[in-house]
Amino acid sequence: MGMKLCIAEKPSVAKDIAEVLGAKTKMNGYFEGNGYWVSWTFGHLCTLKEPQDYTEKWKYWNLDTLPMIPARFGIKLIEDGGVKKQFGVLSHLISECEEVINCGDAGQEGELIQRWVLAKAKNDKPLKRLWISSLTEEAIKEGFAKLQDGAKYDQLYAAGASRAIGDWMLGMNATRLFTLKFAQKGQVLSIGRVQTPTLAMIVERQLEIDGFKSEKFWEIRTFYRDTEFACSLGKIETKESGQEILNKITGEEFEIVSFEQKEGTEKHPMLFDLTALQVECNKRFAFSAEDTLNMVQKLYEQKLVTYPRVDTTYLSDDIFPKVEGILKNLKHYTRYTNDLLGQPIRKSKRVFDDTKVTDHHAIIPTGIVPSGITPNEQKVYDAITRRFICVFYPDCKVSNTVVEGQSVEVPFRTAGRQVLEPGWRIVYEDYAGNSLKNEEEEIVMPLFEQGEKGMHDPELQEKKTKPPRYYTEASLLRAMETAGKQVDDDDLRDLMKENGIGRPSTRANIIETLYKRNYIAKDKKRIVATATGIHLISLIKDDILKSAELTGQWEKKLRDIEKGNFEVDAFRNELTEMVAHLCHEVKHQFVAPPPVVCPKCGQGEMLRGKKAWGCSKYNSGCKFTIPFAFKNVILSDADMRELVLNNRSRYKLPVEVKKGNIQKCYVGLDDKLKLVVLNEE
Repeated sequence: MGMKLCIAEKPSVAKDIAEVLGAKTKMNGYFEGNGYWVSWTFGHLCTLKEPQDYTEKWKYWNLDTLPMIPARFGIKLIEDGGVKKQFGVLSHLISECEEVINCGDAGQEGELIQRWVLAKAKNDKPLKRLWISSLTEEAIKEGFAKLQDGAKYDQLYAAGASRAIGDWMLGMNATRLFTLKFAQKGQVLSIGRVQTPTLAMIVERQLEIDGFKSEKFWEIRTFYRDTEFACSLGKIETKESGQEILNKITGEEFEIVSFEQKEGTEKHPMLFDLTALQVECNKRFAFSAEDTLNMVQKLYEQKLVTYPRVDTTYLSDDIFPKVEGILKNLKHYTRYTNDLLGQPIRKSKRVFDDTKVTDHHAIIPTGIVPSGITPNEQKVYDAITRRFICVFYPDCKVSNTVVEGQSVEVPFRTAGRQVLEPGWRIVYEDYAGNSLKNEEEEIVMPLFEQGEKGMHDPELQEKKTKPPRYYTEASLLRAMETAGKQVDDDDLRDLMKENGIGRPSTRANIIETLYKRNYIAKDKKRIVATATGIHLISLIKDDILKSAELTGQWEKKLRDIEKGNFEVDAFRNELTEMVAHLCHEVKHQFVAPPPVVCPKCGQGEMLRGKKAWGCSKYNSGCKFTIPFAFKNVILSDADMRELVLNNRSRYKLPVEVKKGNIQKCYVGLDDKLKLVVLNEE
């Protein structure tokens, strides 16, 4: 009887599978036993061919050869000794086995990794698919008991391949196009299908903040029975108007017009998908999106949580019977789980909904007790576990109070809330720096009666309009998920995910890429656009490259390919047309000289002032300047560029070295970025 070959995505996962299947003998590059071979990839072993692999003329960066559009895309092995060796092992096993079982990560990228290897090895054996959401022994056994036909996932592979080809066509062509047309010597301007619209969102926000002019306005507040009321007229444009209202009500009585107390409920937060977990960990622990992804991936591989690269916040109905067992196994959380286990487990549509679950369900703990994980991994595990426990608790009951008052017909209002029964909030009592919605301080009000009157203490307060907020990684991830639209409602956000940009699993990597390329930088939690990033976006005239909305529509097409609702060829044709149009437009675009980045902060650009060039970040702290006049020489714009880019003037300038003594010398910037005369060289 022939052998069955299982291929996992990593050696560690292959080891787990081999143990469950009883393939106990360790061979060179695989495990063997009980009728199975179990081998692995190391993530990607294959990649799309590079331009020079198609034709010699694409080896060189040249505007005339753009756009580069291969008639057929090919794949090749990654240039690496270890990769070639492991592919050799797989290739041999594929040719000798009777059936291949694809045990790659159960997602689009996992499918692509495996299918490319099978294509490269020319597999013609029957293909099965292991599709599991957790690496526990129980989940692996269940998965093998109901192996799927490999062909069921052909559309998933088609979507993964289309995504890779789309990224290649846009990235390769646009990066060469913009670099050849606009870059300074030695500089590469990197453009990507998702990274560029993401950068555009950050740049747009940065420009709004930089160009923001704060304006004064006035508000009237009053204090009655130790409670602060705000005037319902809102912003008052001038101090005079405010003073007029203040004069009118000062010394007059304040009357309560209405006092309303309503009991309401506050539903538990949704379970985590990857983006929501990254948002939570960034807000609460200041972890970057990439850190959180790496940690939750490790928790998954250690069998502690379910598959993390998911974009749903729901569980499928078949998980419900397992909930009690998971809760029982959460040994460190008995103070919360004991209350749940003595009664029927709550099942709500806000948690269990088969229609909202695609490939996988939300991230939840498996019930295995953690050991040997780092303190930071423990924080991520704790966030996931508390969120899971809290959804089985009753709603939180609150009392919302709204009080309206007036003084000489000027209306006032105040509101407060009080938790009556905490419900699910109990699970968060001892949770560090609680960042849950509606976490404003509870305001417990005195009881007011309609019609009561008394003296009050009004005042006119001067306020200033505030600039928009900088993105943090948390708010940027949310913006990517909704293609830049401001959406705070969980249910509405769910609908927007169809058109989000990037996938949950790649968003962290996109943000890291922008940091690495120095297009954005971190200032504490804030994300700022650098002068290089701002300049790059200013060069891009075509919305298709920088509009989050358009990119979101492309993402939807890729999801439709996955569902079988959109043809791969149609996607390819649209892409070809778009790249050809882009190349034509940019080749004929006017080129302005690039800005000079401030040598001190590296983020602002040098701008011409009245007596000096100065950093564009002058108002936010960088005071670097270069004066126009130095030792009787007037420095030109070209001189300033040379000084900043090369630390010295290009030519010798007639400098007054001593009073009345003029010599031709180079001028430069010293270590402290001050102008100096350079000695003869």
